[in-house]
Amino acid sequence: MPLWLAASLNNCSRCGTGLVFGAVDGDQRNRLVCPACGWIAYVNPRLVVTALPMTDAGQVVLIRRGIEPAVGAWAQPGGFLEIDETVNQGAVRETLEETGLMIEPGEVIGLYSRLEAAVVVLVFEARIVGGAFRLSPEATEIVAFEPHAIPWPEIAFKTTYWALSDWLRRRHPDLRPGDVMTERRRWEG
Repeated sequence: MPLWLAASLNNCSRCGTGLVFGAVDGDQRNRLVCPACGWIAYVNPRLVVTALPMTDAGQVVLIRRGIEPAVGAWAQPGGFLEIDETVNQGAVRETLEETGLMIEPGEVIGLYSRLEAAVVVLVFEARIVGGAFRLSPEATEIVAFEPHAIPWPEIAFKTTYWALSDWLRRRHPDLRPGDVMTERRRWEG
């Protein structure tokens, strides 16, 4: 588990006793366990739901991030799924909050893991069905890019790179993603 996450798991949620990392009967992994009551603190990734909003002209809408991580870089709109919504509802909500656009999620482009961030990212291709670009604290710029004009060197996350690459392979097999994997040091942390 990432150290930043482990540092936040110190005490049992049931009784408050300090957790101990070690073997658990019947489990193949070491876990954080409460020595007083036996509660196991399972640590699972969080689900991020995102969309690649498409204009009627076939452009993909990306946002320039206004917050960390990756402030100033380009990504698709999205965020953490809430406990009371479906993945489609989450993608719609996040896109509206960050861009002002109403979308209809369509085909799943992919499901990607970022182990260092303890997230799984679900990416939909989405049709824009209403709204208008509206900047937000999370999106300081919103641009509809032609597929050949995606700003590859400024992509925020490896999951965004992977999703855009998979989308290009499906919709524009004649185009190739930019080679930015070695340029983006932020992806390593």
